[in-house]
Amino acid sequence: MGRMKLLIVVATFVVLSGSVAILAFLPHLATGSVINKHIAFETTYDPIDWGLDVKPLSLITVDGYHLAAWELEVDNPRATMVFLGGLTHPPVSAFWGHAQVLADYGYSSLLIELRSHGESSGEQVYLGYAEHLDVLAGLEYLKKQKPGLPVIAFGADLGGVAAINAAGLYPDLDGVISIGAFSSWADLFGDNLYFSGAPLALAVVEKPFVSLYTSFKFGFSNSSLNPKKQIKNVGDRPALLMHSKDDQFVSVLNLERIMESTPRSVDNVEFWIREGEEHLVAKDFLNPTNDPEYIGKILTFLTTYF
Repeated sequence: MGRMKLLIVVATFVVLSGSVAILAFLPHLATGSVINKHIAFETTYDPIDWGLDVKPLSLITVDGYHLAAWELEVDNPRATMVFLGGLTHPPVSAFWGHAQVLADYGYSSLLIELRSHGESSGEQVYLGYAEHLDVLAGLEYLKKQKPGLPVIAFGADLGGVAAINAAGLYPDLDGVISIGAFSSWADLFGDNLYFSGAPLALAVVEKPFVSLYTSFKFGFSNSSLNPKKQIKNVGDRPALLMHSKDDQFVSVLNLERIMESTPRSVDNVEFWIREGEEHLVAKDFLNPTNDPEYIGKILTFLTTYF
């Protein structure tokens, strides 16, 4: 009997140890294959197709990345938009339609390709833990070129994460617009695990292992660099965070977590959850004028605060 108890204890230990090992290895296996490389977009877009004459730039971040960027200037601008693309989609060049319509309303634009994407240098995607430095490079350039002019970061997907994190870190950034941002990589990982058919308990248990993985990967001191924590630092600066109710790539649960983290005393952070499953919210992202409700939401926000 004593030997059987010992065997049961040993077997239980082996099973539990194996389970923990699998849980710990899964984030490395799933995430590493996505981020440990340069992201080359299959499709990019030319500003000429929107009739835009832009100035190509090369920005250098404080940690040495060379970023491809393009500037669209207007006369007597109200503010400058800094556009940022996604993890695997969209490329920042998908924002030319936004830049075109906003130019008509007096907003200049700076499109920045995030590190390790497209024409920018790098072989490592940082999941928002360092992309805020890309926003900072654009912010510093614009503040030197146009001192006193407001700067608003406008990002989609990973670019939305970078925009929110930058707003939390850099008081000189005057506002933020975000589309389809995840609340944290651990949240997104857990959500996708659950919606792929895994038990809820497994998805919940996996999150700490994902956080541990990103902490080892990008530094424990950076563990607070996610939107649901950085939104608390926006203060009185305006923000517009948008999400589709049935987003299949980044669950709307992510926006709801950010909403829950936003201080109740703040009334300058606006949230828009739109019916539908478009990850980028707009029905025609490339040509936002074809979606009056979407572009109207953005213009109302901008003209209210800027």
